[in-house]
Amino acid sequence: LIFFFSVFNRKTGEPPLINGWIPYLGKALIFRKDAFKFLLDQQKKLGDIFTVHIAGRYITFIMDPFQYVYVIRNSKQLEFHEFADKMASKTFDYPALSKGKFPDLKENLHRIYQYLQGKPLDIISDHMMKNLQDVFEWKCSQATDWETEKMYKFCCSVMFEASFVTLYGRVPAADGHKVISEIRDKFIKFDASFPYLAANIPIELLGATKKVRKELIHHFLLQNMTKWLGGSKVVQARQDIFEKYELLGDYDKAAHHFAFLWASVGNTIPATFWAMYYLLRHPEALAAVRDEIDHLLQSTGQKRGPTYNIHLTREQLDNLVYLESALNESLRMCSSSMNIRISQEDFVLKLEGNQEVGLRKGDWIALYPQILHMDPEVYEDPKEYKFDRYIENGKKKTTFYKAGRKLKYFLMPFGSGISMCPGRFLAMNEMKMFLFILLAHFDVELVENKAVRLDNSRMGLGILLPDVDVAFRYKLRS
Repeated sequence: LIFFFSVFNRKTGEPPLINGWIPYLGKALIFRKDAFKFLLDQQKKLGDIFTVHIAGRYITFIMDPFQYVYVIRNSKQLEFHEFADKMASKTFDYPALSKGKFPDLKENLHRIYQYLQGKPLDIISDHMMKNLQDVFEWKCSQATDWETEKMYKFCCSVMFEASFVTLYGRVPAADGHKVISEIRDKFIKFDASFPYLAANIPIELLGATKKVRKELIHHFLLQNMTKWLGGSKVVQARQDIFEKYELLGDYDKAAHHFAFLWASVGNTIPATFWAMYYLLRHPEALAAVRDEIDHLLQSTGQKRGPTYNIHLTREQLDNLVYLESALNESLRMCSSSMNIRISQEDFVLKLEGNQEVGLRKGDWIALYPQILHMDPEVYEDPKEYKFDRYIENGKKKTTFYKAGRKLKYFLMPFGSGISMCPGRFLAMNEMKMFLFILLAHFDVELVENKAVRLDNSRMGLGILLPDVDVAFRYKLRS
């Protein structure tokens, strides 16, 4: 009764509302349990546009990928930054930027992302490549016989340290590896609570999370960061900007640096795991990618083995079509980000085919690309990993269709429009370089044949984590 009442209680032009019978929570519990299935069920019942009441918010889902463009380009009335700022300031414990106390800080920080594009991207990618090789050498150069490790733990260890050193610099102490490992262990503890913080659950209810967050932020106080050697221009530029704001305390600045670290590795670590896991599960994929890597090394006269430094230009990285396709395919299967916009006023959103959606001020609009990524009309056998799905006639494939029409958006692991991840080019480079070094230097194989599934507790928040870790082994290639 409530469901039907809420549908008929809507204003003209507003989509049907799925309210739920629990006050305030609405459909939050069922959505959190399996958002993908819930949204598909509602689409079958109500069509491509409907509103769901979730934990006090009214979220209108646009399910048709041909309509995405109308949401993405309407950035004046459908805003993202204020929402992101509120969520980040609460999660990482710094004052909200939108509070007038810090004029232009948001814009100034946004401008810094130029250091993650073009020529500066080449420089930071070169540093990442060198640091990845250093970490691999430190960790693995003695592996003349098979060494066994847990795969997620391995990816986390290598990617975290290489990313940390690339962005923030080396810890000069004799036990530099140990210091970064301690930061990483705290980071993992904090990260386990991230979905709850994002869901607005008070940190006081999350056990030791508040204490762990405070300890992590203290690592990024100026007196600690100034000891680290050879940090990146992007972090240095952020430091310079923070110094201009007297109202920003030392702890607040450190919290911003910690938030940037989380943004840099929070999704690339699980994405690297899935890319590696799927390659090892599919011998034909592993062989094709390794063959491509060996061919590039041969053609550029570079030698294999952890004592040799490999150098790759951006063009060479971009031309590894099998590596990129395999990586894109794993991203298609493991990403679950919700692209959110917030209506700044009561207005009518005009869509393709003379469709109109009535929105109230404060309503959320959401795109849920995982539905697109798993659409059998766009991707044949979407639950199957096909490493060459993004290759056609030996070149990158960028045309995908639904109902006979070409899609503008077909792969969206990094968000869209104004909410698109500014570090996406660096993230792709990092993951490619990790796989390149691993496969160039080592024989790798799974030890356990257990199925690893997606852990849905981060649905809507980015890359899903594995539900279990899995053992693999590696040794130096002869």
